[in-house]
Amino acid sequence: MTSIVEPIKEVVLSITFDNGKEFTAREVIVSILGCETYFAKSYNSWGRGQNKNANGLLRQYFHKSRQLNDIEVVEVLDAIDKLNSRSRKYLGSRTPYEAF
Repeated sequence: MTSIVEPIKEVVLSITFDNGKEFTAREVIVSILGCETYFAKSYNSWGRGQNKNANGLLRQYFHKSRQLNDIEVVEVLDAIDKLNSRSRKYLGSRTPYEAF
């Protein structure tokens, strides 16, 4: 897991966790990244819209059945690049790369 998370350490400022099984190793992830963490309230899906949207976008590249340990760093970096190259309505049709 360290080999996946370590390359993105400098760009991750915070993580919002929900109760999904994809976050069972959250302590390990946070210890590697050293970032701020937040927890979404259970059963308050209306308060986690951005979190749910991000999870849905990532699911296009990483199915729930895949174990985090089976995902290669190059796959994560490729998914990040593709997601940050998509234009977003909330950014005035700019991509995250253009906006930030």
